[in-house]
This record gives sequence, structure tokens and C-alpha cells, in this order.
Amino acid sequence: MALKGLRVIEIAGLAPVPFCGMLFADFGATVIRVDKAKTRNLLTTDKLGRGKQSIAVNMKHPEGRLIVQKLASKADVLLDPFRPGVLEKLKLGPADLMTDNPRLIYGRISGFGQTGPISLDAGHDINYLSLSGVLSRFGKKDEPPFPVNLIADFAGGGLACAFGILMALFERQTSGKGQVVDSSMTEGAAYVGSFFFKTRELPFFNNPTGENLLDGGSHFYNTYKTKDGKYMAVGAIERQFYEKFIQGMGLEGTEVHENQFSDWVQHKETVGNRFLTKTQKEWTEIFEGTDACVTPILELDEAPYHHQNANRQSFSQNPYTEYWEPEPAPKLSRTPGKANLSRPDPEIGENTVEILSAIGYNGAAIKDLIEKEIVEATALRKILI
Repeated sequence: MALKGLRVIEIAGLAPVPFCGMLFADFGATVIRVDKAKTRNLLTTDKLGRGKQSIAVNMKHPEGRLIVQKLASKADVLLDPFRPGVLEKLKLGPADLMTDNPRLIYGRISGFGQTGPISLDAGHDINYLSLSGVLSRFGKKDEPPFPVNLIADFAGGGLACAFGILMALFERQTSGKGQVVDSSMTEGAAYVGSFFFKTRELPFFNNPTGENLLDGGSHFYNTYKTKDGKYMAVGAIERQFYEKFIQGMGLEGTEVHENQFSDWVQHKETVGNRFLTKTQKEWTEIFEGTDACVTPILELDEAPYHHQNANRQSFSQNPYTEYWEPEPAPKLSRTPGKANLSRPDPEIGENTVEILSAIGYNGAAIKDLIEKEIVEATALRKILI
């Protein structure tokens, strides 16, 4: 795979860093997740651990910090999930680790960035998105905007940081030096939302929220309920696609047909009422293959069975959870990524023993670390010592 041989140390955290680490693992990197020792029941809420290994370490203990320093000394990338200054207090900041390993790429994902007057404040996706300006474009007319935690956490956070790390790795080929990737989820969300900022003079988003072409204001870029309580998505913007949409809806020669860019409120009602006359399956059969830009809104457990997704093997079923999971994207022609579902996501401390062995600790030393609660291993691994 494309990233085979790359070594990544992921300090365990919430959604954006685990996602960033999973991206590297999916494309072949060796990813070691450093979990906190003494975590209750050795369970983790991290559901983005596929393909990773786990070592559980008490980083507040000097010997625990030494273990992380040893791991980082041989790594290409380290992922920091904390607010600014947390790892510095543990003597695990960039100045500490990059002195020993100047080629290290130190990826830092935080809400507001490493500097600035509120850089130390707590927050979540909704807060970062709100300050980015992008949240103002979410929602329906006359209703408060509200997102799910995709844009800031995963797009502006994990994905943007992975992109930054890859750029730093590319530059390292020339300079031989690592660098810090300061990935602010607020700035990442704003960058993902560049289209909003750059189209304010166009009819895409120049009106109040919910009254624009792409945010539910128009009847030809919207979602509609069907007879069986399911939904369809319509994106028939261009006139040639709109004509196919109108034809499929049986609305030729009507005001909806003749006046695409006026009377949107009335047209939405007309189109909505028409969609209620057939089931989602019936509408799907009418529109598929027509270039009308009309598609069914699939549930998570339906998407893998759609013939387009099935044909491209876009999802794989996890044999341990029985849930479908997206395969890595984009697809590379020679070195594609692959979701590693041959084993379950690692338990906290599942690989503690072998990771310590790989960096030079012998059995007696590992046993001593476990007994002192500097590291933690699952019961199975303790038996192997």
C-alpha cells in the first residue's frame, strides 16, 4: 500500500485524531495508538481504531514518558489530540521530541490552533464551526442552524491534518527536516467552506439561509418525502438536467417547468405533493439513468447494497461488529488502501508487550513496568510474559 513503511504514533484522543490515524493505517502505515493506562475495563470509545496497535502507558510517570520518547524517536509522524501545552507539560512537546528526532512530523489537531486569545478554551465541532462562519449557512429558513460533527471534526480536523502531514512528509524529502503541523479545526472548517466565502456575489448563497439555490431555497435542489415515508434528493440545477427532472415528475408545460428560477416557494409545494404520490422505489426506477440528478436518500445500512456502491466494493462488512464500513477513498490504481477487518479494533493495551519488546525492553523489564502500573496490558498479554 502507498504508505507502507510509514510509522505513526497516535496519542489517543477523540474523533479527529483517531480518524486521522485511521487514514494512515488504511493506506498501509504502521499506527501505534498510545492509550492511557488504568483506563476502566480496558475498553475504549474509539471506534476508528482499525488496523492500529495499542500500547497503554502512564505518561505522567517519568518511565512512561521515556517509552513515548523512544517510540517517537523512531517514528515519522506523531499525532497530538490535546489542547495547546498539554504535551509540553509532559515533556513530550515538539521541542522535546524533535530534538531527538529532527525528521519527525508533529501533527497537532486542536479546536482553535496552537496560538491566539482563545486557543486554550474548550470546545467541540459545533463551536469551531460557529467561529469559522460556515455554521451560519446550515439549516432551514427561519430556523437556527445545526450540524452533525462532520465538518470541523473530520473534514477540517482529521482529514485536513492528514493532508498537512503528507505535505510535510513530501517537503522532508528535500530538506530532511520535520515540522509542526498546526491544524486548527476552526480554520480547517473555514477552508473546507471556501466556496461559501468566494460565492457571496453569486445566487448560490447571497440571500438569507434557506432562501438560496443550494440550501433548500429552490425546488430543484432539495429533498422530498415519498409515499412510503422515505426521501429523494433532487439536484437538477442545469437546464438540461432540469428538463429531465420535470419530465420524470410529469410536470411538462406547467408553471414549474416554465419558471425554474422564480416562485420557488410554490414550486416546492407542487413538487413535494407530486413526490408523495409514489414510493421511493418507484421514483428511483423512474429517474435512474435519466440525467435528472434525482437519487434516493439511503440509510447507512442501505448504502452498501446499492448496485453502484456494491459494484465498486465501496463498503466492507466488519465480521466482528456486523456493521458495514466505508472502504478507504480515493482509490489508487496501483497502491490502494484497504480497511483492515481481519481482526477487531485493538483493545487498550492489547499490543503493549510486543511494542515494548520491539523498542528494546526485555521480559523482566516489561513485567516490572506492568507491576508498577507504568504500562498496562490485557490479561492475555500478561500470560505471555
